[in-house]
Amino acid sequence: MSQATQTIVERYTDAWNRHDVSAILALHTEDASFENHTSGGAAVGKAELRKLIDQVFASFADLRFTTRRAYFAENVAIVEWTATATHAQPIARGTRTFAPTGKTLAWNGVDVLPIRDGLIARKDVYADSVSFLKQLGSSLP
Repeated sequence: MSQATQTIVERYTDAWNRHDVSAILALHTEDASFENHTSGGAAVGKAELRKLIDQVFASFADLRFTTRRAYFAENVAIVEWTATATHAQPIARGTRTFAPTGKTLAWNGVDVLPIRDGLIARKDVYADSVSFLKQLGSSLP
């Protein structure tokens, strides 16, 4: 286990839970990339990252992450998490828009975080889209 990587990820999770975009960006390399393989959100570089993160927090004003399990090596972290947020804004997925319900949503996911020079070089997000969509009211099998 790499204590340095663990410390970076703990600071990163704390910044996300405080919705501190500047602190989140400070933990990324200048050329960092972010890709949510579930929602399709993607950004490269801190300016694009800021826009993407601002959109996430605008959609989910009370978004919070709880770490379920985490694995740390010198240059990478894998973090399993549960996210919770109130469905207070319309959410568009494909051709559908889900009206706000006011309900608390909860979904699981995994982040893969390569580390370079003590900063996060990339964030790959894989989330449970089926559970998320069912909670929005989608009639998936």
